[in-house]
Amino acid sequence: MSDGEPDIDDLTRRMDGAVEALRKEFSGLRTGRASASLLEPITVDAYGASMPLNQVGTINVPEPRMISVQVWDKGLVKSVEKAIRNSALGLNPQVDGTLMRIPLPELSEERRGELVKVAHRYAEQARVAIRNVRRDGMDQLKKLEKDGGLSQDDHKVWADEIQALTDRHVELVNDLLQHKEKDIVTV
Repeated sequence: MSDGEPDIDDLTRRMDGAVEALRKEFSGLRTGRASASLLEPITVDAYGASMPLNQVGTINVPEPRMISVQVWDKGLVKSVEKAIRNSALGLNPQVDGTLMRIPLPELSEERRGELVKVAHRYAEQARVAIRNVRRDGMDQLKKLEKDGGLSQDDHKVWADEIQALTDRHVELVNDLLQHKEKDIVTV
């Protein structure tokens, strides 16, 4: 932050981080189609530690409603199967040696509604994070003005800039939510 100016680059980076976190949350939110990112949050008890699933096997999507996991170590097949079954995803893997086929069941209308609510909750968390960054920026402005490093006119200009930045990021969140919602309800 230079003398008399808020750190807009830092605010932008933090708001971008909130949007990126939302994208990651949405990628793990299940729609009717198979996606390797669906299994990303799953961890497996392997070699005395908790490891991400993608570090013990290869995840593929051979067809639109099927995910396959090729486990590298035959001794970990049971652990991987258990981790997938115990996840909150409602998946039931079929084991064939070291290969697991995981069919994705059709989503019911009720489940789609629940997923839309979850998507809205994720989006609201992102909006709150963005608004918190805006508040930090406005606090920087107040402090700069109080310390005499910023005139009232400059304060107004920077406040408008921070608000415009906030509005752009909130609009981005709304667009992502709209796209994800359409993705979920499409049969």
